[in-house]
Amino acid sequence: MNIFLQAYEYAANNPEDLMKALQEHLLLVAVPLAISLVVGLPLGWLSSRSATVSTIVINTFNSLRVIPSLVILFLAIPYFGLSFQSAAIALTILAMPPILISTDVAFRTIDPAIVEAAYGMGMLPAQVLRQIEIPLALPAIVAGIKTATVEVIASATLAAFIGAGGLGSSIVLGFALYDNSVLLVGAIPVAILALTAEVSLSALQRFLQPPVT
Repeated sequence: MNIFLQAYEYAANNPEDLMKALQEHLLLVAVPLAISLVVGLPLGWLSSRSATVSTIVINTFNSLRVIPSLVILFLAIPYFGLSFQSAAIALTILAMPPILISTDVAFRTIDPAIVEAAYGMGMLPAQVLRQIEIPLALPAIVAGIKTATVEVIASATLAAFIGAGGLGSSIVLGFALYDNSVLLVGAIPVAILALTAEVSLSALQRFLQPPVT
């Protein structure tokens, strides 16, 4: 319990540093997720429509996924330096596969009979996509977004190793000083952010789930 009190005292004595680290961490999470959503959602939908595109895209991003984020960070340094851009690239590569794959699977597993029935009622392709396919695919897509979000929140702590800031700065400082209380100042907010994202997106997923009839 003493260590938690020490962590609280350290945070209370350095509120500006903590708020700055939190803002940097949220930016490190928001930018890669935004890029992954803008690119991954349409690419996942396109992948679900073409076996050739699916094979190329899914295999490519799965291959990138096996490379540790820290390795990607250091590979990006020669081109982008010790910067936010290097961290954003590594985290985007981490976030893309869950979003891309969940979108592909979500659209691919929609019951063809439902789609055929919609066309039989005279609906246009755009209407079928907007009113039938997207609502049915959303729960699985949100599941992929949830996985990506939690992974990025946790992995964004690695950005501190290349000077990109974030809550990982306190973790790195704690290791350097052999002071677990300083380490906790970074680790606890990261855990809270990840848990909040998990609970919130799980609730959204359940809300979007079609009722069982």
